Amino acid sequence: MKKLALVLALAFASATSFAQKTVMVGGAAMYPTKNIIENAVNSKDHTTLVAAVKAADLVETLSSAGPFTVFAPTNQAFDKLPAGTVETLVKPENKGMLTTILTYHVVAGKLSAADIIAKIKAGNGKATMKTVQGGTLTASLKGKSVILTDEKGGTSKVTIANVNQSNGVIHVIDTVLMPK
Repeated sequence: MKKLALVLALAFASATSFAQKTVMVGGAAMYPTKNIIENAVNSKDHTTLVAAVKAADLVETLSSAGPFTVFAPTNQAFDKLPAGTVETLVKPENKGMLTTILTYHVVAGKLSAADIIAKIKAGNGKATMKTVQGGTLTASLKGKSVILTDEKGGTSKVTIANVNQSNGVIHVIDTVLMPK
């Protein structure tokens, strides 16, 4: 009986560590024991996002217990915006607009890629998610890739899924999403 309990304990510990594995993003390890901000600041692919989060005073929020699902645009995603957009958005007088855009990339709760795909399948090919900003993102599948469509019709592909954090999960995306 003790052997069975030990085997079950080891199997559970192994499954838990597998589900909460460390993922590399932007050349840095994303530790599931750290929060969204503690991990994001180490990713060289997310320096623009981190600067924007700081400018919008969202560091404390994204460091809180959550849980949150964050669709995190890379620096290259921000580079797709018209020239000067990021520089304009991070100005103090545009904090409201910046906050609106950033919180449009956050969904309350922790949704893994499997959760999102299950919602897509249950929704006959589409799943809608309410963002913290109050808008809606629509998820669909293109092959095996999760595609997000924003309220303006723009699309973004999840390029790295299931980057687990202590207060949620990050899914890296290749395009900045825009609310109405």
